[in-house]
Amino acid sequence: MLTLHYKELGQGDPLLILHGLFGTLENWGGQIKALSGQFRVFAIDLRNHGRSPWSEQMDYPSLSADLIAFMDQHGIERAAVLGHSMGGKAAMQLALDHPERVSRLLVVDIAPVRYPPGHNEVFDGLFGVDLAHLASRGDADQQLAAHIDDAGVRQFLLKNLYRDGDHFAWRMNLKALHREYEQIAAAPESKGHYPGPTQFIKGGRSSYIQEAHRGAIGKLFPNASARVMEGVGHWPHAEKPELFTRLALRFLQAP
Repeated sequence: MLTLHYKELGQGDPLLILHGLFGTLENWGGQIKALSGQFRVFAIDLRNHGRSPWSEQMDYPSLSADLIAFMDQHGIERAAVLGHSMGGKAAMQLALDHPERVSRLLVVDIAPVRYPPGHNEVFDGLFGVDLAHLASRGDADQQLAAHIDDAGVRQFLLKNLYRDGDHFAWRMNLKALHREYEQIAAAPESKGHYPGPTQFIKGGRSSYIQEAHRGAIGKLFPNASARVMEGVGHWPHAEKPELFTRLALRFLQAP
């Protein structure tokens, strides 16, 4: 288990917020502020991401262990947990490992299943950036564009780029994420289920949650409901932040 970097804001019942693959807690800037009016928000950088420590190990039991240690360190007996994509799987793993510590579970555009490889071009692009001779972020964007057409995806990835002395570096542990990608694509591990209130929010234009996943969701999360946000893809909280915040609060504050 590692000591994770985090941002804390607000008062009230605790809420943990977890980002996805290649992300950081900064991806949740708008929601951190909006949700802190009702909750004591802890937005967390998961291991090998953001400003949290690096590790050779990158699997969901390890992420769950990091999170339970974080809760213990901060005196959090129970918390609601909100996670997107890889962070959603980490949230599910935490709830399955320690159901008594999770009051509510909100999962954004991911299912508890193994996914086929879907980030080969992203890894190719990131490894293809010549960090040693990089002059500017604009240069990095041009190099990424050779592999990644979507400018929004490139800007999301470039949030990981920072200047370390006289050269640029990635905040994420790119080599470990690539090497452990099979573990990231895997389903959360479980010998039981999480009985607490659970909601899955799906992007209407995203294929990450499918009808075929209904059985796996129902088996592990029997008290689950689902909402579809039309007109958005895999990042509902970034594409329609105000609507996402309303839906999140409606679930998190429900009796």
